[in-house]
Amino acid sequence: PGPRVHRRTLTVEEVEREVAPGVRQTLWTFGGTAPGPVLRGRVGDTFEITLVNDGSIGHSVDFHAGALAPDRPMRTIGPGRSLTYRFTATRSGVWMYHCSTMPMSLHIANGMFGAVVVDPPGLPSVDREYLLVQSEMYLGRQGGTADADKLGAEEPDAVVFNGYAGQYSHDPLTARVGERVRVWVLDAGPNRSSAFHVVGGQFDTVYEEGAYRLRPDGPGSGGAQVLGLAPASGGFVELFFPETGTYPFVSHVMADAERGALGAFAVTR
Repeated sequence: PGPRVHRRTLTVEEVEREVAPGVRQTLWTFGGTAPGPVLRGRVGDTFEITLVNDGSIGHSVDFHAGALAPDRPMRTIGPGRSLTYRFTATRSGVWMYHCSTMPMSLHIANGMFGAVVVDPPGLPSVDREYLLVQSEMYLGRQGGTADADKLGAEEPDAVVFNGYAGQYSHDPLTARVGERVRVWVLDAGPNRSSAFHVVGGQFDTVYEEGAYRLRPDGPGSGGAQVLGLAPASGGFVELFFPETGTYPFVSHVMADAERGALGAFAVTR
């Protein structure tokens, strides 16, 4: 099929959500969730995004997947206003989008981020595919917004995958023995790097920031143990599980794993 046009409305909403057991925060979101909705397409596709600000303060959006002058599409709009942001995906990867209104770190830390997946040409099918977005939480009072002082001091209370501390330890991702599993990972930050690792697993495919670093049909017999990502970078890994069991995954920045950047795969036959 030829290039497609993806039209989507992202509505800024202020919502109170549980972000860890017994902990509630008021988040600034794209579409009511943090991370925001996942957008996906192919190289050559056009994305036409309408941003609607139903919040109480000014917000904006910056799509890293589009190369264009930021002056107008990334401008801050006030409550009750909207704008249309149009870009063509010219390069593959998993790209961050986020609010770029200052202080940008606070808007990101309070939930305004998400992922755009642009498939590499010829991306093969796999048996299972997951997307994990790592981010940090700088908790304010119960039901409040992020604590700017903790954020400025780079002292997160939690580091999480997909917006909730430790959720995949209690509700593991699933796979079967011998299946090829692809895991896309985006580090939304705003401050901490990620080192994605599956305990008991080895990666035979690593795609990082738009390029393959390792492929199963490449020369030699090498493998990889971690996908290392700076804030605002992303990629994917692939692996298969040789036997049944529970395979934890973590950010191997161990202090962050202990803050909540962990989960597990439950592997069955």
